[in-house]
Amino acid sequence: MLDALRRGAGTWFAKLFIALLIFSFAVWGVSGFLGNINQDTVAKVGNTDISLFDFDRTYRQDLNRFGQQFGRPLTPAEGASLGVPQQSLGKLIAEAAMNDTARNLNLGVSDARLATIIQSDPAFQGPGGRYDRSRLQQVLQANGYREDEYVLQRRAIAERSQLAEGLAGGMKAPVSYLEVLDTYQRETRDADYLLVTADFIGEIEDPADDVLASYFEDNKDDFRAPEYREIKYVALTPDAVARPDDITEEDARAEYERRSDDFSQPERRKVRQMTFQSQTAAEEAAAELANGKTFEDLMSDRNLSDNDVSLGVMPKADFLDETLGEAAFSLEEGATSSPVEGRFSTVILNVQEVLPESTQPFDEVKDGIIDELAREQAEREILDLLDEIEDARAGGALLEEIGERFSLTVASPEAFDASGKSMTGGDVDLPDAEGLTAGAFDSDIGIENDVLQLGDRGFLWYEVTKVTPSRDRTLDEVRDDVVAAWKTDELARRLTETAADLRAKAESGTSLQALAEETGLEVRKATGLTRNSPSGDLGQDAVSAAFGGPVGTTAATDTADGTGKLVLQVTGATVPEFDASAPEVAALGQQMSQQIQDSLLGQFITDRENKAGVEINNAAVSQAIGLNLN
Repeated sequence: MLDALRRGAGTWFAKLFIALLIFSFAVWGVSGFLGNINQDTVAKVGNTDISLFDFDRTYRQDLNRFGQQFGRPLTPAEGASLGVPQQSLGKLIAEAAMNDTARNLNLGVSDARLATIIQSDPAFQGPGGRYDRSRLQQVLQANGYREDEYVLQRRAIAERSQLAEGLAGGMKAPVSYLEVLDTYQRETRDADYLLVTADFIGEIEDPADDVLASYFEDNKDDFRAPEYREIKYVALTPDAVARPDDITEEDARAEYERRSDDFSQPERRKVRQMTFQSQTAAEEAAAELANGKTFEDLMSDRNLSDNDVSLGVMPKADFLDETLGEAAFSLEEGATSSPVEGRFSTVILNVQEVLPESTQPFDEVKDGIIDELAREQAEREILDLLDEIEDARAGGALLEEIGERFSLTVASPEAFDASGKSMTGGDVDLPDAEGLTAGAFDSDIGIENDVLQLGDRGFLWYEVTKVTPSRDRTLDEVRDDVVAAWKTDELARRLTETAADLRAKAESGTSLQALAEETGLEVRKATGLTRNSPSGDLGQDAVSAAFGGPVGTTAATDTADGTGKLVLQVTGATVPEFDASAPEVAALGQQMSQQIQDSLLGQFITDRENKAGVEINNAAVSQAIGLNLN
């Protein structure tokens, strides 16, 4: 993520933000809660305070950002495990250190300059690319800022930017540095290689009994039977407690009438729309239609495809421009309109197909409505049943009693291991309740476990009924598996030995061509190899080996798919001429300069934090994030 941020950094505000992320540090314990700091302050850097409000807002924003990356909201405990509070506070401390330094240096920005900075921010510009005050208000409101508060923060950013510009703004990556990196990135290699596969080794014969027994003893743990657990459980789900028989036909018909729109389709039309820059152009096209041209002819004349003109199948209400909707629904199937002056442009419409209004009859949807009503009723009852079952469990009721009392099935799946596999290696059909397998292996026979969430609206209670301990298997039990494992290892050994032997001969002066003729292998070629770019049979290890020495270097490595070995010899190296004015070199220079600037700025921030002193109010931080971090 930081690399992407660096590549996208074009302003000093972006540079500063990147540096703050890079050089945020684990702040807990930097110093205790010292001095007479207001309890609304979470930290102090020199004479600059960081308010509890600012920390809370920054922390919530960062927690939401991480939640978006994970695809769900994060709890405070999860955020703490990811270091979100430390990053948030570290970022604010770095900003405070810069603010404190800027204040000591009497840096400032005029009101006129600040107004220009704010008004030129793309986030506050309307569709025409000009500053839009209403857009400013919307963005600030969405991010929880008052306008006066934002102006103060933007002024502080501008002052920090002056400081950052003075510190690192002119730093450029040395040309010699760029030349080395450019050479590293653009150098190419050519190599010849021999490919040694399982087919070359041939069939691996079964091992002798004594060899197999010895191999089994050396690898006994690999064939050990895992521990297995058996459980019984009761699942409380809407489907389990739904009672479709309680729903009458009258109830279903009333629901059908209430949701009649769900079972009806209004008239829809498959429409094509050709847009024109002016009324005159549209009228010229209409004249062509009147003279016998078809809509398809107009499309062909204007190099338009179906994707360019198709609006799809739409009801009248879906037309954003009511004028176009009225025009489209006034046409017969296959008809083309005269020019229609819409809200945004003048168009000609063509109706390809008319789909009449339709309604599903009650008898077709009755069963589905009954099931939905029964499920909705069950969902309303679930929480009450949850409380009743929890009360019964607290009173000592067994799962069998729970099942009988609440008409729920007590299920007993087959034994499973910690990965959910059965004793025969198949998947066990377990309920999709998060933590069930792990919980079963943390529990013991007869222990009452916490209720688990099952899906969106279900709950599950379970108990361990049997534990089959892990044990060593005998060779007779797993003979076939041991033979297969021995053959796999033996193949790998022979491949390695063959490749090592071929490499040794090549390094002694035998050409790969001679080795190919001797072994029946084929000399293959790989050209234009670049670092960190696997190609064909050559995986990353092989490519790295090709760049591991001068021309003539020989190596033996795994193939890209890991199933074979290859013996390669570097036959050529090409280093493009360095051109400092080339676009790719210029881009590299910007990237390297940015990294140097970020590094220098980060070191400065760390130094300022150390010299100004950092005090942390751990109690206030804990209050803000809802966890005890003392």
